[in-house]
Amino acid sequence: MKILICGQTGQVSRELQLRLAPSNKLFAPGRDQLDLAQPEQIRQQIRSLCPDLIINAAAYTAVDRAESEPQTAFAINAVAPGILAEEARVLDIPLIHYSTDYVFDGSKAGTYTEDDIPHPLNVYGTSKLAGELAITEVAGKYLILRTSWVYSTHGRNFLLTMQRLMQEEKELRIVSDQIGSPTWAGTVADSTHKIIERWQTGGAGKWGTYHLTARGETSWFGFAQAIGEALRQQGKPCANLLPIPSSEYPTAAVRPLNSHLDCSRLQREWSVGQPKWQDALHECLAAQA
Repeated sequence: MKILICGQTGQVSRELQLRLAPSNKLFAPGRDQLDLAQPEQIRQQIRSLCPDLIINAAAYTAVDRAESEPQTAFAINAVAPGILAEEARVLDIPLIHYSTDYVFDGSKAGTYTEDDIPHPLNVYGTSKLAGELAITEVAGKYLILRTSWVYSTHGRNFLLTMQRLMQEEKELRIVSDQIGSPTWAGTVADSTHKIIERWQTGGAGKWGTYHLTARGETSWFGFAQAIGEALRQQGKPCANLLPIPSSEYPTAAVRPLNSHLDCSRLQREWSVGQPKWQDALHECLAAQA
């Protein structure tokens, strides 16, 4: 199968390429060949390639910088997904698109389901929600997969930042009142691979919007504690960690306090489940070693 993956070097894209390459013909162009901020370039690439499936693993993910660069964030996160959906519908092929927990404001007491009404707090979340709406308005064969707190062994993410800082500093202050599900990019790629296999073998569920994160929840402080414990088990130094409220760590973009997503619909409709976040972290660290 011929698959176009938007985003060549992103965390999820790299993991997707590892899993999909053995049995598919992949095209994962860099920004010089496929710039999602250039609508005509998107259309030209898709029409010349004529893929069997489009996976949009690219996004503007600089959450704080988006507050001062809304035009760029919306071009990549809102306009481009709509164009991808339009081209996919013309070819009568599926589009798999990744979105975010940041479409919610975090005020709910329990887990967020796909039926909860989004209310983003920042430009990044607003642009990602606009991308979701653009795809749903086209109404083709699409899967919008909302994930959260993505990390991996490459790129820029919380795991790698903490591993570095914990060995450089004696003490680190980590936010403890934001709750979510740390999700390894490999978990997202594994689940996506299973979804594609279900579709190819006639076992596809309903098209639409789903939540896809690791199981369980923790805070950024709890996530940092798990990373620190792994460092200690490897005999490496680790800074002393202190929990702090979000109010003591101001950022340009406001983050939701509750980012815990309910992923049961994906299990029901597509028979795709996810591992506990702790197990996925161990698997990621084993691959890093």
